[in-house]
Amino acid sequence: MPKWESKSWLFVINLNVLQRSVRRPKLGSTDRWLWILLVRLWTNWRSALLIVKPETVIGWHREGFRLYWTWKSRPRNGRPSLKPEVKQLIRRLSDANPLWGAPKIHGELLKLGIEVSQATVSRYIRKKTKPPSQTWRTFLDNHVGQLVSVDFFTVPIVWFQILFGFIVLRHDRRQVVHFNVTAHPTAEWTAQQIVEAFPFDTTPKYLLRDRDGVYGSAFRNQMAMLSIEEVLSAPRSPWKNAYAERLIGSIRRECLDHVVIGGERSLKRILKSYFEYYHRSRTHLSLEKDSPVPRSIMAGSERIIAIPQVGGRHHRYERAA
Repeated sequence: MPKWESKSWLFVINLNVLQRSVRRPKLGSTDRWLWILLVRLWTNWRSALLIVKPETVIGWHREGFRLYWTWKSRPRNGRPSLKPEVKQLIRRLSDANPLWGAPKIHGELLKLGIEVSQATVSRYIRKKTKPPSQTWRTFLDNHVGQLVSVDFFTVPIVWFQILFGFIVLRHDRRQVVHFNVTAHPTAEWTAQQIVEAFPFDTTPKYLLRDRDGVYGSAFRNQMAMLSIEEVLSAPRSPWKNAYAERLIGSIRRECLDHVVIGGERSLKRILKSYFEYYHRSRTHLSLEKDSPVPRSIMAGSERIIAIPQVGGRHHRYERAA
């Protein structure tokens, strides 16, 4: 007799025995003749003898049900799964562009040559729990062309006196649009520098400065006349005017710390020379290693020449014509 048939017969016998209501089932004549017949036909019957509880049978059925539908639901020749890198790209586009929905992200993916349905894009974009808002970085990038910073810095001269340098810096290209030098800065003098820095309709929308007393009522009135909104940094917080402070640090490290200043004319001449180098030759990390006045990549001769600048303290390198 096959093994599976023997187990089936014993299973039926076990259930019939357990279904009886008596505490210890009694075998009748039919049961005895059945066991005698089984012993005659199947000598190894004791190895398959097993009595189980009804809960065990129910558990076997449930497990078989799960295995059957797992096999039934196995993947066949259906829609291919989405690559992990495409999922990450969808989430990155969603995070970087909070105002975009599934249609815009789907269109951008199509332009990148990625074939995916819009429904799939909707499944993997970030679910927003509140109205979308731009990041501070995005806000600053949107207004960087309208931002300028102003600041003073001190320069000791050979006669043991102090001169004051004044700079006006545009944030977008780190460009110094105006500078001047004085021994006695006043609010009227500072206001005039802003007028000289932004003639006609070139005034910015925002001007960032510290709370120095030199920016008096005359200066504030001039800003109001030019429709420039002043943004004041926190008290004793020079890092809040970071771009201007970084520029002043570069002026000192790369120029003024290596010379002795004789007077106002000497300081103006040296600063003019430095700003020429700063604008047209010096590369900036924030500008992707370009200068405020963009430099083109040179090709041609293999011979490279050095052009001294700022009195030979710096050089500009170009290919020979």
